[in-house]
Amino acid sequence: MTSAPKAVGVIGGGRMGSGIAQSFAAAGSVVTVVESGTEAAAVALERIGAGLRRAEERGHLAEPATLVTRRVTLVSTVEALPPDTELVVEAVPEDAALKARVLKAAEEAVSETTVLATNTSSLSVTDLASVLHRPERFLGMHFFNPVPASALVEIVIAPDTAPHTVQAVLEWTKALGKQDVVVKDSPGFASSRLGLALGLEAIRMVEEGVAAPEAIDDAMQLGYKHPMGPLRLTDLVGLDVRLAIAEYLHATLGDRFEPPRLLRDKVARGELGQKTGQGFYTW
Repeated sequence: MTSAPKAVGVIGGGRMGSGIAQSFAAAGSVVTVVESGTEAAAVALERIGAGLRRAEERGHLAEPATLVTRRVTLVSTVEALPPDTELVVEAVPEDAALKARVLKAAEEAVSETTVLATNTSSLSVTDLASVLHRPERFLGMHFFNPVPASALVEIVIAPDTAPHTVQAVLEWTKALGKQDVVVKDSPGFASSRLGLALGLEAIRMVEEGVAAPEAIDDAMQLGYKHPMGPLRLTDLVGLDVRLAIAEYLHATLGDRFEPPRLLRDKVARGELGQKTGQGFYTW
């Protein structure tokens, strides 16, 4: 039987980081979350606690939520991560320079045997590995939002990632009750590349007046059995996040990923989806 790592670090207490922390804590790990802002740290802790309480209400926790929450600690700096942490997952915003900085700091703070992972949805895992002293112990763990309910973790392998690192992460993914898909590092991996292609085309269809967002989403849900339409999913992910990924893939893979003007305009107006209350839908 596989088991979760005894000690996990999560850098970033936003929606993704909180979800990752909740999932590992529920699986039995002692989790340290790095969040620098006092207010942001309080929000992260409340989000984790609320998520665990919902899981308990639905019968998805093996222990009371109050006990699981006690396994989660918040610290304000990466340097405060416990040295014996077995796995550190970086979940800061999609900024390559920022991710590189926190990963370098994490590598210096923890043991030589610690596995480091990035939760990036599109940035080059190989480029991030290049700043580390031990790239063989580094890979991508691309979780999906909302993390506790999502069944998938995309495992992204860079050229220097060691087989034993991959095997450890596959076992930990299984211990979370999630399914892995393993891909080689490439722009957008498998999930973001395909998902973005569909999402961008749906946005172009709205831009061209082909159909309303509801009609496009219904077509994919009812006709192709997608659990959620591409425009509603874009609202959930965040239009700003989708734009950043599109700009990166446009630069690396070419014009087929050029962001539509409508997407740029909505982001400029602050219509970022569910988190701001307005995107392609009103929330």
